[in-house]
Amino acid sequence: MTMEHTSHPDKASPLRHLPLLIILVVAVIGYFTLRDYLTFDTLRQHRETLLAFRDSNYVGLAAVFIAIYFVIVAFSLPGAAVASVTGGFLFGLSLGTLFNVTAATLGATAIFLAARWGLGRALAARIETSDGTLKKIKTGLHEHEISVLFLMRLVPAVPFFVANLLPALVGVKFFNFVFTTFLGIIPGAIVFTWIGVGLGEVFDRGESPDLSLLWEPQIIGPILGLSALAALPIVIKAVRGKKDI
Repeated sequence: MTMEHTSHPDKASPLRHLPLLIILVVAVIGYFTLRDYLTFDTLRQHRETLLAFRDSNYVGLAAVFIAIYFVIVAFSLPGAAVASVTGGFLFGLSLGTLFNVTAATLGATAIFLAARWGLGRALAARIETSDGTLKKIKTGLHEHEISVLFLMRLVPAVPFFVANLLPALVGVKFFNFVFTTFLGIIPGAIVFTWIGVGLGEVFDRGESPDLSLLWEPQIIGPILGLSALAALPIVIKAVRGKKDI
């Protein structure tokens, strides 16, 4: 006679929440301890050392840069914008954008997985068994998952951490999250990397880079255009739904 042991998802170990808890704790500590160090002034002070190291060990600096940027994003530390600009300063527009997007995507994926392993699975299961408004929202999201995820990446008003956390909490597909993150952050990454390409001249003038460039009409216009394109499938389905009523 054999005995079968069944596991109960609702009795899962609380250790599953540990990765997200660690991220939140490190994020809070980092906000108060690192915000005065991960700045353009720090980059200005060490620019010659970084450029010399790049020239002598390009691959090594690229690996270190991606690792540092990954940690900044994964733990929501201050300095993401500085890191993006630094990518352009050290590696140029093409490789700088590639390194920035790769590191940011890996960091975003770390937050997504940490949230999914903990709160995400429990919350998604609870929403799935409910019949209220939350279930309708989740169903609507999944019908337009790619479009919604692209919108969260393209619209500058959505904080990066929120765009990493919320999808995990409502159970979006892992591949869709990674795919839309990588492609969706490219436009913004190009802008920040582009700023970094001319950073040396800015430093030579004794100035700091102007990150408000993102909001210039010639920059924000195309990004909003891409946002409208991402929203188009949702709008078309909504219009068709009204016609069928």
